[in-house]
Amino acid sequence: MVSMNFLSIDCSTNIGSLFIKNQNKTFIKVLQNDKSNIDLLMKKILDFCEESGLKIQNISNIFVNQGPGSFSGLRSSLAVAKGISLAQNVNIFGYNTFIWVASKFFDKENFIYSLIKIRDKYFIKEFNKKLITISKFREMQKYEIIKKFSNKFLIIPENISSTYDEKILKLNNLKIVDLDHNNLEFLQKKGLLDKHLIKPIYIG
Repeated sequence: MVSMNFLSIDCSTNIGSLFIKNQNKTFIKVLQNDKSNIDLLMKKILDFCEESGLKIQNISNIFVNQGPGSFSGLRSSLAVAKGISLAQNVNIFGYNTFIWVASKFFDKENFIYSLIKIRDKYFIKEFNKKLITISKFREMQKYEIIKKFSNKFLIIPENISSTYDEKILKLNNLKIVDLDHNNLEFLQKKGLLDKHLIKPIYIG
């Protein structure tokens, strides 16, 4: 079976990441989001490709996080990803943090509630066991989350879990999930990523 090389770009939060899979070897680079200047981000990607031994023309797929997140980081990362895709004739797929954090629970829970915090706001999105969207994401207040989701299968990403309210972190059925870029391949094969109309999810 031929291994697919891919690049994943996540600039949705203040601490983002680049991820490369090259011949079944994986490499990750943490990004400090400095308003994600496009030229600077492109240089970081080129340097990272060189460090990992992957030529940019040998990338098979690009995965780019659509959010939710701030305007500058998402705008820059989507622009860079689309630029590489056009220049190198590479497939590009968009994913969001809601489905990314839910990916490891495919076919394991009947209803999955993905809770993302951006700045001081909480947003929730519901999926079924096949990770098909049941409801559009919506903003919720802290007291609503505690009242309505104390016994629901609620998941949050580990990388921003320290920003969540302590009362939410103590909910009975809450799961804190490590975000794994490798899961993006699985989501792509299941047809759960955006391919044709990749738009950012801006929050503030």
